[in-house]
Amino acid sequence: MNRRETVRLLLGAAWAGSVCPTAAFSAEDPSKYPSQPVRVIVPFAPGGASDIAMRIIQPGLTQAFGQQVIIENRSGAAGNIGMDVASRAAPDGYTIFLGNAGTVCVNPTLYTDLTVKPDKQFVAVSLVTETPSILIASMKFPPSTLAETIAYVKAHPGKVNFASAGSGSADRLLLEKFRKEVGMTMNHVPYKGGAGPATADILAGHVELFQLTATPALSYIKSGRIKALAISTKERIPALPEVPTFAELGYPDYVVTTWQGMLVPTGTPEPIITKIHAAVQRVLSDPTIQARFADAGVIARASNSPAEFKAYVERETVRWSSLVKEIGAEPD
Repeated sequence: MNRRETVRLLLGAAWAGSVCPTAAFSAEDPSKYPSQPVRVIVPFAPGGASDIAMRIIQPGLTQAFGQQVIIENRSGAAGNIGMDVASRAAPDGYTIFLGNAGTVCVNPTLYTDLTVKPDKQFVAVSLVTETPSILIASMKFPPSTLAETIAYVKAHPGKVNFASAGSGSADRLLLEKFRKEVGMTMNHVPYKGGAGPATADILAGHVELFQLTATPALSYIKSGRIKALAISTKERIPALPEVPTFAELGYPDYVVTTWQGMLVPTGTPEPIITKIHAAVQRVLSDPTIQARFADAGVIARASNSPAEFKAYVERETVRWSSLVKEIGAEPD
């Protein structure tokens, strides 16, 4: 069985086990929304940036909705399984998809046979976070700076391994672009299930380098269990003031953040979309929540309107799809 057949079977199994299919949808008076628990599908395993972001805002959303918000991790196939499940849910506001740059913008270009069309099957609600990308290294890896890393890899072509959360993950694309620009030859080791498994192997020294969103790596960096080489923000972030930016190290074009945002299945009534957007704005305007995100190396940023987030996603799709083509990335 080849990989594409496996993915199709996984998607089929995910659909068979999902709840709230569109066919079973029955209209509810939007003014009564929500009258039951709301689930948020996170298409990655616990411990990654998307999961952490959702768990930070979960209590606030529960309070804003007056109903329990349930996080459902549906990982696999670079986020495609969770996205597929969410796209097939009833358009009633009771299933929200926490998408990101990888699932919504990268995957439609990377996976040419992808059945989910995010721009057709989802409606944008609000941006939630923007997250910098950070290049980390195993403590067993000799170099301790970006310049040393570049020199070491060039001196040992094909001997250094770098991890990713999947071939099409946004962070992998960024590192591939950087690798090509500086002339490094390395081996790509893709992991399934998000940042957690790859980070575990960085900690164990099984792979040398990994570029990922900053949030999952913070505690390991601060405790001295992994090395932080450079971060992709324009300026250093308060959570990691000692970590230099790529820009200050001589790579001014390497300034980029990834993001997480909420979407709902197409057909969801506009009044419900408005209520979800208002709840997200309310939660993210809380100084305590903003501080928690800042401590996690993340920028809390709600969109001013669903229309604003829609335009943002469209711009990001152009940017990331162009990068997929430039890198020549292919599915694992």
